[in-house]
Amino acid sequence: MAKCAFLGLGVMGYPMAGHLTAKGHEVVVYNRTGAKADAWVAEHGGGAAATPAEAAKGAEIVFACVGNDADLRSVTTGDNGAFASMEAGSVFVDHTTASASVARELHTAATGFGFIDAPVSGGQAGAENGALTVMCGGDGDIYARVEPVIMSFAKSCRLMGPSGAGQLTKMVNQICIAGLLQGLSEGMNFAQKAGLDGDAVLDVISKGAAGSWQMENRGSTMLRDEFDFGFAVDWMRKDLGICLEEGDANGASLPATAMIDQFYKEVQAMGGGRWDTSSLMRRLTR
Repeated sequence: MAKCAFLGLGVMGYPMAGHLTAKGHEVVVYNRTGAKADAWVAEHGGGAAATPAEAAKGAEIVFACVGNDADLRSVTTGDNGAFASMEAGSVFVDHTTASASVARELHTAATGFGFIDAPVSGGQAGAENGALTVMCGGDGDIYARVEPVIMSFAKSCRLMGPSGAGQLTKMVNQICIAGLLQGLSEGMNFAQKAGLDGDAVLDVISKGAAGSWQMENRGSTMLRDEFDFGFAVDWMRKDLGICLEEGDANGASLPATAMIDQFYKEVQAMGGGRWDTSSLMRRLTR
């Protein structure tokens, strides 16, 4: 069993940290809003720390799941950041969806200890059920040490390459999800306009080549105009912005992604920043 710290107790981090304690790991948590950390301790045990540095002191593995590059820098190299008190030979595992450049930056800054970029896919339900997919970047020997602990809240975990490769893989994931959701939105809107029974259409085509996780899990809720299921439009726009910036840097053409990013901007303007990503459907039916 490992002595762990977990920084960031949002909709993902809160249950992820809980799975660590359920598997017998010792966990100290930090959250920017201290009341959330206190609530987690009341539910799961362990301890709470007032700063990332305090949480990381003595930990073998420090996990983080925060909002963006700036938040990540704050909890690592900022004032009272975790890097200041990381023990020699320990490992920092970052589950934030962030840029590949900040992953490489922090990998270089991690002297005397390891750094793994490890963004996740599976949403809030995946975090709560301990069934996340984790895509990692970093050094192979460091990864091998933390993989068994990561599996406390994951169904799949894989090293994708050197530092930054985990974040680049997550970008591929988000690019694909955006395209799938736009296609599903257009298809379901078309079915309704054509006078078809949308649920019957889903039942038939989900068994063929059009089937996907998004269709199985979001198709029927889209037809019912329900968009309160986890990953928010605001966060998707943050992620797609990272994808588009990386595409500009590496020469990858992302025309559909750029267009869908603007569609999400329209959803935000409709007041849908906190709707889940399948709300692209609502843009078509307004």
